[in-house]
Amino acid sequence: QDPFIAFHLDKALVRKYMSPLLIGELAPDQPSFEPSKNKKLVEDFRELRATVEKMGLLNPNRTFFILYLCHILVLDVAAWLTIWYFGASTVPFLFSAVLLGTVQAQAGWLQHDFGHLSVFSKSRWNHWVHKFVIGHLKGAPASWWNHLHFQHHAKPNCFRKDPDVNMHPLFFALGKTLSVELGVQKKKFMPYNHQHKYFFIIGPPALVPLYFQWYIFYFVIQRKQWVDLAWMLTFYIRFFLTYLPLLGVKGILGLHLLVRFIESNWFVWITQMNHIPMHIDYDKNVDWFSTQLQATCNVHQSLFNDWFSGHLNFQIEHHLFPTMPRHNYWKVAPLVKSLCAKHGIEYQCKPLLTAFADIVHSLKDSGELWLDAYLHK
Repeated sequence: QDPFIAFHLDKALVRKYMSPLLIGELAPDQPSFEPSKNKKLVEDFRELRATVEKMGLLNPNRTFFILYLCHILVLDVAAWLTIWYFGASTVPFLFSAVLLGTVQAQAGWLQHDFGHLSVFSKSRWNHWVHKFVIGHLKGAPASWWNHLHFQHHAKPNCFRKDPDVNMHPLFFALGKTLSVELGVQKKKFMPYNHQHKYFFIIGPPALVPLYFQWYIFYFVIQRKQWVDLAWMLTFYIRFFLTYLPLLGVKGILGLHLLVRFIESNWFVWITQMNHIPMHIDYDKNVDWFSTQLQATCNVHQSLFNDWFSGHLNFQIEHHLFPTMPRHNYWKVAPLVKSLCAKHGIEYQCKPLLTAFADIVHSLKDSGELWLDAYLHK
């Protein structure tokens, strides 16, 4: 029930689609609550959810999102004007790349808002603008993002259910339990005891340019998502038409690769700081609140951190209320903290640089656990 309520805006419409899937109902004498879930915590969270709705925290301030889109478009134009006015020498070229990298990162946070249906009251309006932002401004398919991201939200850090931890075990050994299990099974796809070092090579710099950049085209063609493909092509057509006269073919390819490199580093550090250092294991079928809290942590609030992370420094609140507009996370945070304190659940919040460092520390720790198990168990 809690995931259903968290993900959907028009619940009556969704129930109509789900009605053919009803296969039966529990008999009156059967327990309706699973023993693996904390009943009192579930009731308290549902009371919190009702409070959030009464406070209007699920209602977006559209001016915020309009201004956010405008600042992205201004940066995009500024990047082109830099090379047009100052020429294609090293300094303006690099400055333009930084501006475009910022555009890609910030458009990534904005498409995330539309993908989570947190800007408009109608789902289809969010979907339409989502296709524009992720397709035309970033050159990626909305269907691909939706396919992966909602699996992540339903079961964060649950191995074989959250695609964001699919890097285990091929590239990294993640989580204490899974790393030891891998070592006991004598599996060694990579030298995991060095993963905190090679993370800097195959992680932040490489994910977008060497993997996402090509996989998204395979995804849309395989699944015949032609509308998404058309939106993606508008990004590349616009990019090449505007920069080709200024830079030539080699210059434009170099600029595109550099922009993806900047975007990739930005994206990986921000998205992984909230999850990789947290609990990673098989799904234990615990309640919604506990599932999210054990897999997510926050980063301190500041104007820079809010902007730099697209408000994903409030990852806990975002995971508990995925349709909540991001400008309201700070308002619900004290209520979430109180609920955590009541039930003795840790609410982790740390400085930005500490959060980055914790990614590396957690990879080092799980790599050492794997090695110990691999050699001695």
